[in-house]
Amino acid sequence: MRKIDPEKHAARRQVILDAAIVCFARKGFHGTSTAEICAEAGMSPGNLFHYFPTKHAIIAAIVEVERQETAEFFRELHEASDLFAALLGFMDVVLRLAADPVFSSLALEIAAEATRDERIGELVAANDADLRTALATVIKAAHERGQIDAAIDPEGGARWIAAIIDGIFGRIAVDPGFKPLEEAPMLHLLLTRFLCPTG
Repeated sequence: MRKIDPEKHAARRQVILDAAIVCFARKGFHGTSTAEICAEAGMSPGNLFHYFPTKHAIIAAIVEVERQETAEFFRELHEASDLFAALLGFMDVVLRLAADPVFSSLALEIAAEATRDERIGELVAANDADLRTALATVIKAAHERGQIDAAIDPEGGARWIAAIIDGIFGRIAVDPGFKPLEEAPMLHLLLTRFLCPTG
């Protein structure tokens, strides 16, 4: 039996995911055929189905990669001496992702699919729960350092920051003139007024 090279296997999976991301962002999840993903990835359908049996499996893998990347980001964020500044840095990353038309289109497509497909919905909900837990942990630690107003409930603050993130992508969908990167100073000001100690 032929042994699988883990690095080669992971690289091929990533090629498929990258191709699917481009296709889903361009034509939507339901508007994209597996043949189009194969063409974008430069591989045969047989090859694709060896790694992902369905389009749903592909989108589930994209959601899982996002979960892993967010978890890694917050592991590094916790090492910052100024957690509030690190939190603003995280929001800047969100704005950069929102400014990427491929990423923002994909994010909205996944959110829509989460309302139609129970399994995708569960994965997206789990990602959201992980994000809010990570944010709440940062807020709590920042309380202890006097970097965030102790009156801010960590879970409540995390919910509102998550809502702001959702709103950034929603605003892009309805307002073509919305430029996320240009809004960074106002977002920083709002979060500073919202989260920082006063007096």
